[in-house]
Amino acid sequence: MEPMTALAPRSPVSLAQRFATVRRLSVRQRKKWLEILFSFEMKNAYDVYDEEQRPVLRVQEQGSGFWSLMKRLFLGPVRPFMATVSDLGTQETLLELHRRFRWIFHRLEVRTPDGQPLGVIEKRWSWFRRIYDIQDGSGQVVAELFGPILRPWTFEIRVGGQTLGHIRKKWSGLAKELFTDADNFAVELGELPDATLKTLAFAATVLVDVVHFERAKG
Repeated sequence: MEPMTALAPRSPVSLAQRFATVRRLSVRQRKKWLEILFSFEMKNAYDVYDEEQRPVLRVQEQGSGFWSLMKRLFLGPVRPFMATVSDLGTQETLLELHRRFRWIFHRLEVRTPDGQPLGVIEKRWSWFRRIYDIQDGSGQVVAELFGPILRPWTFEIRVGGQTLGHIRKKWSGLAKELFTDADNFAVELGELPDATLKTLAFAATVLVDVVHFERAKG
């Protein structure tokens, strides 16, 4: 794996400032050689790049020890976990992502580092379609993720029935696609109306990857 370029320290910015002007992000899953060589699942980690392909954020699944290992081995894509989203420049934690254990109605709770609820992404009941509600901190549905049947690598971000953004799994290159389950995503957020919704849509990328693409090649 290529090392990340070190960033010069910069002043902390609020979560709203961080996402207010974001139009698109690239989310690239990081894999270690142990995982690639032995197909051994370790804690998920993602590097996030801005429109100029500068590394700006890192998402890191937390947890260690025997119980954490057993969850990854035996529960796989339905395992509960907590992940942090950190600013690469300041090393400040911006978000916490809490995924509860559920077989069907997958749910990701998005919180600030001090535990304040920012919103929830939750699977809606459907026989065949991939649909998720995006709820704000008060539990109100403000948008939905909709996965078209004929475009399995795409999730549309819909507000009031109108598609204003996308989460798309991108081709990762022949070597990665053949030998690893590392995934890359293009996250289009430019038309979403506010910073909080952009933040929740970005966080949804982690749940989409774990539920729909983790171990899919296996």
